[in-house]
Amino acid sequence: MPAGERLRRWRLVLGGEADGSCGGLGERDQRMDNALDALYAAGANNGAGRSRGASGGERSAGLQASAPNVARWLGDIREFFPSSVVQVMQRDAVDRLNLRQLLLEPELLGAVEPDVHLVGTLISLNRLMPEETKQTARQIVRTVVEDLERHLAQGFRAAVTGALNRAARTNRPRPQDIDWNRTIRANLKHYQPEYRTVVPERLIGYARAARAVKRDVILAVDQSGSMAASVVYASLFGAVLASMKALKTSLVVFDTAVVDLTPEIEDPVDVLFGTQLGGGTDINRAIAYCQSLITRPVDTVFVLVSDLYEGGIRDEMLRRVAEMTGAGVQCVVLLALSDEGAPSYDQRNAAALAELGVPAFACTPDRFGPLMAAAIERRDLSPFAARSGSGAAP
Repeated sequence: MPAGERLRRWRLVLGGEADGSCGGLGERDQRMDNALDALYAAGANNGAGRSRGASGGERSAGLQASAPNVARWLGDIREFFPSSVVQVMQRDAVDRLNLRQLLLEPELLGAVEPDVHLVGTLISLNRLMPEETKQTARQIVRTVVEDLERHLAQGFRAAVTGALNRAARTNRPRPQDIDWNRTIRANLKHYQPEYRTVVPERLIGYARAARAVKRDVILAVDQSGSMAASVVYASLFGAVLASMKALKTSLVVFDTAVVDLTPEIEDPVDVLFGTQLGGGTDINRAIAYCQSLITRPVDTVFVLVSDLYEGGIRDEMLRRVAEMTGAGVQCVVLLALSDEGAPSYDQRNAAALAELGVPAFACTPDRFGPLMAAAIERRDLSPFAARSGSGAAP
């Protein structure tokens, strides 16, 4: 890298204090520096980040809680930085400068780069939004959900469908249900050279029951504020599961109250606007409700998405999980369903669940399909826990 470019980059990192050692900036770089100062200079966030402006002296940084200033700043950062960086800076602006109130203005929302974290913020503000803002917010949420669906739904559906097909195979199929490719492969050792044919000693096919409901899936999702990204992904995957006729899918969200959103499950956007991020957590109460939905324990997969910080009765929560596993329910606990890295969670409760034979671990969205496939086939889930490195394996 040329020496001049190296000095330019250091100057943008260090701020105006580095003018003497790194040199000044051109017009475009100065605008970029001003955009960074508005968010990260001392005046913008009570002392964190870069401490001086481009002139080398004290300057009035920040966005001053003004919608025009914020809209201009959003336009600048989209001009100077790639989308992934813009999303990080938007998230920092909301967290560091407390701009949540400004996100209630429709003209400002139109300038924001949509991402999962913004969806979480909008959902948390849902009850405060004026009517003229809600339509814009719903469109932003739908844009993000549709983008996630394009990237994740096909692989997820393929993994779950494969597991259901494997669970539906039978060695006594009706003639019209025979899987001839698998049958021939399984009987190649019985090939008769003189007749140039295979004698099928064992038939492989699909049972008629494959067209009926094979598994019941219950998703219970913690809607406390720290679980925002998990709520978004769970809503998307819940809609995909609900579209599969071989599954009966229920979606339950909870804080200190429990809400059954199964009637809205086919549209993730309706599900998300039916949640209320924030508040306390009563996991025991949520599990009690989910228990009431179980009619076929051995054919039921129960997925709890929660960081396990229990505000309810801990011993009752553990007792209910033990009852479900004892009855044959396949129980899975996800500390997070997101790609945000290792989550914060209650390690004591995770360890207690592991002792009950229930793995507790984080899961990225791209791994949720293989995880659900393993749960449907009732395979050992501990390898997923070991791979995530964030939870307690049984």
